[in-house]
Amino acid sequence: MKKTVLHIGLDDVDSPEGGCTTHLASILVEKLSKEALKFIDYPNLIRLNPNIPWKTRGNGAVALRILVNENFVDRIINNVLHVVVKYIGEFSKEKSQPSAVFFTGNIPSKLRWFSRKTVKDIVPLNLAFKVVEKVKAKAISFNGKRGVIGALAAIGEPLDNTDYTFELIAYRAEENYGKPRLISKESVLEMDKLFGTQTFLNVDYEIGKVLITPHGPDPVLLGIRGENAEIVLEAFKKIKVLEPIERWVIFRTNQATDMHLAEVKYVKEIKPYMSVILKGYVYEKPKTIRGGHVVFSVSDSLEDTISCIAYEPTGSFRNIVKQLIPGDVVKVYGGTRPPSPTHEITINLEKLEILKLAEHIAYRNPKCPNCGKTMKSAGKNKGFKCPNCGFKSKTLSKICIKIPRKLRPGLYTPPPRAFRHLMKPLQRYGKEKKTPPKNIIPKWHHP
Repeated sequence: MKKTVLHIGLDDVDSPEGGCTTHLASILVEKLSKEALKFIDYPNLIRLNPNIPWKTRGNGAVALRILVNENFVDRIINNVLHVVVKYIGEFSKEKSQPSAVFFTGNIPSKLRWFSRKTVKDIVPLNLAFKVVEKVKAKAISFNGKRGVIGALAAIGEPLDNTDYTFELIAYRAEENYGKPRLISKESVLEMDKLFGTQTFLNVDYEIGKVLITPHGPDPVLLGIRGENAEIVLEAFKKIKVLEPIERWVIFRTNQATDMHLAEVKYVKEIKPYMSVILKGYVYEKPKTIRGGHVVFSVSDSLEDTISCIAYEPTGSFRNIVKQLIPGDVVKVYGGTRPPSPTHEITINLEKLEILKLAEHIAYRNPKCPNCGKTMKSAGKNKGFKCPNCGFKSKTLSKICIKIPRKLRPGLYTPPPRAFRHLMKPLQRYGKEKKTPPKNIIPKWHHP
C-alpha cells in the first residue's frame, strides 16, 4: 500500500484558562502513536515573529509529521480533529482562534517562503489562505481563522536546512493548574552544573532565578532546552519534581537560533514589528529615562538615525549600553516597535555587538605653571586664572586628555531572564546545525 507524509499544523490554542498548543500536540502524539503510522520527526515547535502585538503567549505553532498509508489519511485527519474539538471545548476561550492545517507530500518552496515570512514579518490572513489554496492544504478553524497563519507556517518550516535546538516539555496533572509548581531548585542547579554546556537558559545566576518553569495557569510544568534530544532527556531525569507529571514530549524547534533577525543596511528599510540587525555608529550618548530604561541613537551610512532602547528588565546589560559614546561602531539587534505620538520607531535591544570603539577625549583646564594647581576660567575670552596663587594667562589653552575605555569590542547579551524564545544565547555560537538528526531516539515522549 502506498504511503505518504501527512503534516499536521496547530496554532492559537493557548488561553489564560490553561489551553496550550504544545499540550494539545502532546495529547495527539499519544493518540497517534497507537495508530499504524510512523513519526518521521520530533514534533516541530516553530516560534513565529515575537513582535506581533496580537500573538499568543509564546507565539509558537506546532507541526506533527507522520508517514501513513494513503488510504488512512482521511481517517487520521478525522481522529485528529476529534481530539482538537474536545480540547478546545475544554480550554480555548473567546480570544483564541484555534486552527488545524493538514498537508500531504513534500513541502513546496511557496510554503517554505511563507513560513520564513511569518518568523520575520507581519503576515495578513488573506495571504495565508492564498497559500493554503496554492499548495492544496486543508485548513480547519474554530472561533475565527487567525490560527491558520501559524499552523500553516509550522508545516512550512521542517528545520531541514537551518539551525535548530530541542526542548523537552513536561506537563502537569490538571488538578494542579494554577498552583505553584513544585520543583526542587537545588536539583535544577545541579542539573545545570552537569549539562550547562549542552543545555541553556536553565538559571539566571545574576538574580538566582530558575528559568525552566513558567508562571501562568497553563499545563506546562517545565521545559529543558538543549542541543540534542539525548541531552535534554538526561537533564530532565536529574530534576526532582515534587508533583505528578501527566506527560512529556521532546520537540525540535527554531528556539535560540536568531531565525527572526534580518540584516538591514539602512534605517529606511526598517518597518514596525520587524526584527533587525543594523550596523552603524552611536550618534547620541545613552541616557537613562523614567523606569530605568536606557536609550541612545544609532546612525547608518546615510546619516539616518534610529533610537534603540535597553529596557529595565535587561538588568546588567544596561550597564554595557551606558558606556557607549558617540562614534562607537556597533551592530544593534532587536525588534522594532512602531512610532507613536511620544516616540519614533525604535529598536528594542536584544543584543549589542561592539565593532570598534571611538576615542574618548576630554578637555580640562590647564595646570598653573607657578604652583601646579588647576586653573579656572577668568571669564569669556579672558583666559585662565589660578585660584591658588592668582597667576593669569591668556595664552594657555585647555588640555586634551584621552580617557581609557573599560568597554571592549565583542557581542553582549542581556541576562538569561530577559531572553525571548528565538534569541540565541552566547553559548550557542559555534554550535549551529544545518542538517536534521538522522534518527529519532526511542524514548522521546510519554505516554
